[in-house]
Amino acid sequence: MTVTEIECRIADSFNETFESSSIRSSLRLQAKKPDSGIVRVSRGLYAMSRQSTSRFEYGKATLIQGDAFAVMASLEESSIQAIVTDPPYGLVEYKKSQVSKLRKGQGGVWRIPPSFDGAKRSPLPRFTTLTNADREKIVEFFGRFGEQALRVLVPGANIVVATNPLVSHLVAGALESAGLEPRGQLVRLVQTMRGGDRPKGFESEYPDVSVMPRSQFEPWVIMRKPMDETTGRNLAEYGTGGWRRIDDDHPFGDVIKSAPTRKEERAIANHPSLKPQKLMRQIVRAALPLGMGMILDPFAGSGSTLAAAESLGYSSLGIERDSEYYNLACNAIPKLTALKD
Repeated sequence: MTVTEIECRIADSFNETFESSSIRSSLRLQAKKPDSGIVRVSRGLYAMSRQSTSRFEYGKATLIQGDAFAVMASLEESSIQAIVTDPPYGLVEYKKSQVSKLRKGQGGVWRIPPSFDGAKRSPLPRFTTLTNADREKIVEFFGRFGEQALRVLVPGANIVVATNPLVSHLVAGALESAGLEPRGQLVRLVQTMRGGDRPKGFESEYPDVSVMPRSQFEPWVIMRKPMDETTGRNLAEYGTGGWRRIDDDHPFGDVIKSAPTRKEERAIANHPSLKPQKLMRQIVRAALPLGMGMILDPFAGSGSTLAAAESLGYSSLGIERDSEYYNLACNAIPKLTALKD
């Protein structure tokens, strides 16, 4: 909550107003106490960190149920070596009201694709419906995320964030404004059902027209925490600053050919944004150049990042706010880990 929202809640609770400076001073003091339950997320923004947070551990993977910003704010500075995450990059698609519609099959911002060739497609969020206010919230959200990432990452740490062609520029710009260093994009070549549709209601009148090109790629924004040393010295001190090569003859590339997520994996984890293990294992492996350190996924969903890290022998930490997805991930991580490429 913002300080203004907290002031309003306090006024409602006590039926009187208090000096704003007193409330702000109290919040700052409480946030410095590790057992107070109050966490400073960013300038003027605070959260309550539940002390009885649910926690799941499997091998070297740890999953925490809680708010991403609150949990990240509780982590030690410079304690994470890489972030690989598939966040709610449109934000509106994972509001409680929209998730409720999705689970009831009612759509909302989620488009329920028709069956095609006997196959049932997964729901897809419609980012063409975003308003200017929605876009401003995306920038504010990822600005806050960037501030927390900058604090918890070691110098030279990689950040890989799944996005969408319609919002990737907003995500990248917000992360750069927070102080992170842009390092290009990772392109996942994948055929989806996004785009390519004829004008709704005028399909027969304009049979040769598509409203948008059919999407055939998925951009992942790549950022890095700035480092003061050369890459070699940073690798020696922090184990970060580059990408792990595929082998002696092949560096990790920024284009990955990827099929949609297999039915076998969707049967394990029925999450609308589930990414295939084959893709996630390539990204997670490359993100730690020396194969050492901690991978963080602040928006863990079904736990696919943690499963990929576990299959590689990496340590990982995931955060998931939604209780249903948290429980889904607890069940899915061991099963996804056991899958063969």
